[in-house]
Amino acid sequence: MDTLPLFDARARVLADLQARNHATAEAVSLLEDAVSAREWWADQWPEGEVYVAGLVAQDVQDGLFEIAGRWPLCLTCPGPEHSLYIQPDLGGPDPVWICEESGDVVAPLGGLGD
Repeated sequence: MDTLPLFDARARVLADLQARNHATAEAVSLLEDAVSAREWWADQWPEGEVYVAGLVAQDVQDGLFEIAGRWPLCLTCPGPEHSLYIQPDLGGPDPVWICEESGDVVAPLGGLGD
């Protein structure tokens, strides 16, 4: 398997964690676990490599919800706190963060700090 998609996924999710001040030891550990799990997944389905980055982001998001709450939060909408989510649902091939309330594209994966 080509490891470049895994390194790309790790870098993009880490950039978003850092952009939202969530690059804690626990979050980075979740990220490493997600990358390892998706490496096995991509080995089983090589054509699925284009989905790895978005799936890693979703895995980290799910893990953080269990230990730290919602991540990443939407910072553009007024009103109650709500999350962003990865679109398309399968995570690729060009994953973006979408506001769960407005449905607007907020940033590409890895671009929350831009």
